[in-house]
Amino acid sequence: MSNAYAALAFTDAVRSAQDRLGSRAANQRLEQADLGNDVLGVEEAEFIAARDSFYMASVNADGWPYLQHRGGPVGFLRVLDERTLGFADFRGNRQYISIGNIAANDRVALILVDYAAGARLKILGRAQAVSGKQHATELAKLRLPDYRAQIEHGIFIQVEAFDWNCPQHIVPRYTVEQVQPMVEGLQARVRELEAQLAELQAV
Repeated sequence: MSNAYAALAFTDAVRSAQDRLGSRAANQRLEQADLGNDVLGVEEAEFIAARDSFYMASVNADGWPYLQHRGGPVGFLRVLDERTLGFADFRGNRQYISIGNIAANDRVALILVDYAAGARLKILGRAQAVSGKQHATELAKLRLPDYRAQIEHGIFIQVEAFDWNCPQHIVPRYTVEQVQPMVEGLQARVRELEAQLAELQAV
C-alpha cells in the first residue's frame, strides 16, 4: 500500500466493518492513494509547532488503552526531523502510566486539534522515554527556557504514519491569546464612544 496510515489502521477487522457498513470501496481507494503520509511535511510541521496541547494514547500490557492530555507552551511538541517528534515530559501526578506503557509497548497514537480553525491531525508512531545525564544531549533539544516546570523525561516519537482527520463536528474554541486582540479592539471602540458621549454631554 502507498497509504502508510491505512496500512496500519485498516486491519482485517476494520476492513470487515467497512464491508458490512458499505464504505469499503471508498476506503480501498484511500488505501491505494499515494499520500506520502509517513514523512512530515511543511504543513504538518507548522501545524504541530502551533499547538499548545495534544492527546497521546498508549496501550498497557493487558491491552487496555490509556489516553493522556499533554500541554505546555506553544511549540513544546517539537518536530526534530521529518520522521521524529519530541517533547519534554513534565512532572505531574507521578503515576507514570504512559512511561510504563511505552516501556512494554512502544506504539502510541497522537491527536492534535486546532479548535479555532477546525483542523486535526492524527499521528501513529513508536515512542521512547529517556532521562538522566547520559541523555543530556537529547534532552537539551526539548528544553523550554521560559517554562519553569520540571522535566522528568524526554519522549521521542518515531512517526510511522499520519492522517489529516475530517474537521466535521469540531466545536470552535478560542484561547485567551486568540480572543484578546478582538476584545482590545472592542474596548478601544467603547472608550472612543464614551469620549464622544462625554463631549456631547458637555455641550
